[in-house]
Amino acid sequence: MRKVLFAMMAMVVAASALVFGSKAENIQLRGDYVEVRTASVFAGACHYNGEVTTTGRDAMMAWNVTSGKWQGVDLAGVRAMAIVSADANLSDAVAARKSEIVIDAHASRSQSLAMLNALKEKYAASLGQIVAIRSAPIKFDREGGTFSVAADDAVVDIQAMPNDLCCKMPNLVWYTPLVGLENRKVGYTTKALYSGNSVSEPWERSGENSAFYGSFAL
Repeated sequence: MRKVLFAMMAMVVAASALVFGSKAENIQLRGDYVEVRTASVFAGACHYNGEVTTTGRDAMMAWNVTSGKWQGVDLAGVRAMAIVSADANLSDAVAARKSEIVIDAHASRSQSLAMLNALKEKYAASLGQIVAIRSAPIKFDREGGTFSVAADDAVVDIQAMPNDLCCKMPNLVWYTPLVGLENRKVGYTTKALYSGNSVSEPWERSGENSAFYGSFAL
């Protein structure tokens, strides 16, 4: 009986290793990610209810690839941003969305194409209809939970929340990131600015818990 039990346990361990191993092998890109919304993602219930139907229709997303390849192209160091706008709060899965994608001007042509294909394949639902694609220099600096990201018409500056309150009070986190994240945290937005007009009117937000950040893997 004991031998049978040990054999069954060994089979479970082997099966688990196979499942998790296959998931790890399927991950092709890793990196840093930050996202800012036009609504507080961590707030009291009254604040959330006051915004959910009136705002939260716009977001900026930014990726910094730290390792990996896509379609055989090494994308380490490649950066990208997306500006997204919808006809309802972005928490509404069926809201009609449109987006503009910006690829770092320092990426080669093959890197730009591979990065674009990765975003379109993995985040189609979050991006919606892509109405513009362009190249521009992108700055992406991260130090712990502090991020400073900028392209020519988009700026994202956030800081970590004091004492990781979003983890200690998860019931006050009302939204989920537009990208699946490892070690997801809520960030305090010191400045979020979009001055373009490809997907929405220009907007600016500051002084609110309206950001998500963490590590992406796809």
